[in-house]
Amino acid sequence: MSFFKEFKEDLSTAAKEMMPGGDEAENLGEGFMTEETEELVGEKMEEIDEMLREAVAPMKEQEVAPQPAFYQQQPTPPVAPAAMPGMDHMARPTSTATEETAVITEGMTITGNVESTGSVEVRGNVVGDVRCNGKLVVTGTINGNTQSSEFFADNARIQGEIIAEGTVKIGNGSIIVGNLSATSSVIAGAVKGDIDVQGPVVVDTSAVVMGNIKSRSVQINNGAVIEGYCSQCYSDIDVQNVFG
Repeated sequence: MSFFKEFKEDLSTAAKEMMPGGDEAENLGEGFMTEETEELVGEKMEEIDEMLREAVAPMKEQEVAPQPAFYQQQPTPPVAPAAMPGMDHMARPTSTATEETAVITEGMTITGNVESTGSVEVRGNVVGDVRCNGKLVVTGTINGNTQSSEFFADNARIQGEIIAEGTVKIGNGSIIVGNLSATSSVIAGAVKGDIDVQGPVVVDTSAVVMGNIKSRSVQINNGAVIEGYCSQCYSDIDVQNVFG
């Protein structure tokens, strides 16, 4: 802006120098100029003002020009509120098992029911029912009923009913006090309760069963001890018709 101001002053000085008398006219003041001279100077000053306005206009437009897109503040996307915990302390498992496995470690004791949509491994102690859609592996103790897709006990202590949609395996050293229901079963430990299996049952050498066995077929290995009766009531043979 100082450049244009100096330029205007220079033109004004040049216009005065063009008047008759030169420097003397400037010293005499405005009254020395004729009407024609004043009109000429006025026109020149208007031209200078127009030139200044044209020069300054692009600068003002540049000041108010919109900012590039990457400088403009972008709207902040809405953030979904965090899910609030429900009143239930555990989710109701669905019919389809998930891949996760919940582990109750050794030295841990849980008092209350345990539910999971996946598998559960009990190495510690649970005082309550255990229900899961996946496999239930017990190497600790459970004082309560269990329900799972498959069940495996190894050197475990369980007092309660065992229900499984698939196979139940009672390993050597395990003690089960309660009824057992499954589609197939292998018994190598001790079971005090009735065994109701829709498919085959294998009673291994180290097994001790105090209760009745109902199954489709049963295999009793040498050395197994059974106190109760065995019935293959789920077999395809109609025993009543065999004897007429």
